[in-house]
Amino acid sequence: MGFFLEIVRLGLNNLRLHMLRTVLTSLGIILGVAAVIIMVSIGEGNKQAALREITALGATNIIVRSVKPAETTSMGGQARSFLVNYGLRREDQRRLDSGLPDAIAVVPLKAAGSEMSAGAVRMTSQVFGTTPDLAPTARLRVARGRYLTDEDLRGLAPVAVIGHEVAEKFFPLRDPVGADFRIDDRVFRVVGVLEPVGLAGGTGSALVGRDLNFDVHIPVTTTQASFGDIVVRRASGSMTGEQIELSELYIVADSTESVLGTAARVRRIVEVGHPGFTDVQVIVPWELLENAKRTALIWNIVLISIAAISLVVGGIGIMNIMLASVTERTREIGIRRALGATRRHIVVQFLVETGALSAVGGLLGIVLGVGASLGVERIVPWLLARPLLRRFIETSVSIETEVTMWSIVVSFLVAAIVGLVFGIYPAIVASRQDPIVALRHD
Repeated sequence: MGFFLEIVRLGLNNLRLHMLRTVLTSLGIILGVAAVIIMVSIGEGNKQAALREITALGATNIIVRSVKPAETTSMGGQARSFLVNYGLRREDQRRLDSGLPDAIAVVPLKAAGSEMSAGAVRMTSQVFGTTPDLAPTARLRVARGRYLTDEDLRGLAPVAVIGHEVAEKFFPLRDPVGADFRIDDRVFRVVGVLEPVGLAGGTGSALVGRDLNFDVHIPVTTTQASFGDIVVRRASGSMTGEQIELSELYIVADSTESVLGTAARVRRIVEVGHPGFTDVQVIVPWELLENAKRTALIWNIVLISIAAISLVVGGIGIMNIMLASVTERTREIGIRRALGATRRHIVVQFLVETGALSAVGGLLGIVLGVGASLGVERIVPWLLARPLLRRFIETSVSIETEVTMWSIVVSFLVAAIVGLVFGIYPAIVASRQDPIVALRHD
């Protein structure tokens, strides 16, 4: 045992005597391990962000949304008035209510108004009439005040719950609760303000089709009584009228196990009134969640495979250096063989050196990879905000990272194995040196 410890000491001491060469040889392993960790952390961070936003839509929810048919969208640029009738109808809601007895809730949303205003501040209407069931269904939380109640629906109350961004724009210097604002020419009183919704600008926002922080919710009965079914959209040189009975329906399945079956029934029921789904869209967050997981897994495999090439290159670098070291140390090998060292001792000494190179390189790569992963979230936005880059790159790009323990463990083990595998051949070559020939080598 003492002899093998001495061999280990000799191998490590030889690496220390050639520090620059040791560092340069380990560089491939260092960068390979760091690349694996960084790639996985970026992929995992983006996956988790997408999953959070999709999950925020509700794992047991099914969203049926009215969508303007493609043949009508090109008419908006013409300077004239016209009326487009499309989307969900109240009859669709009645069919879903009767056809889905096991559904927990079927919650309607109905668009209302063309413009919102408070004083001199105006913005395009994003008002929806709905019921109190929307808050638990869409996982909405009230920051101040309250949400809609059944009394509001029965009394056709002119009350509203506004999104976070609406509150910031309409009432930046005072508490919005109790304040009045207008939807077209009708006055509504704010009874609640929603907490910020994380879907803004992300995957969930794209699925819903809008930034939920600009939503305003009023009683659906008030919407029908005050605004009817026609929504007027004004733009420069044109006025578009849209007759939509219902903008969206949120259907809540009783469990995640039954959500796919419920979604299939929803599609069959909706297709009765909308053949080909030309003016409606069915969104199932649970399906999107499963697809996102599969896509993220494939993406991680691709990223790891690309980064693993660096580890292989690092292993080749170790083998080349060790082969050169065999030639350089031929006389040393001959002396050690003459003094009684066996071939196994020579192999162990060279494997100690390659193992130390890969292990130290792996540890340094872990430090570099974890540090870069933690810093990229801050560094990338800072770089993109520079005036020079702002001209060419979209500065709203954000990167989210999440360092995973498995990427650290796997990258280190692979680095150690690569180092040992590529070090075996030089070690065998060294052990096969003829002692007499080695002693004569200059």
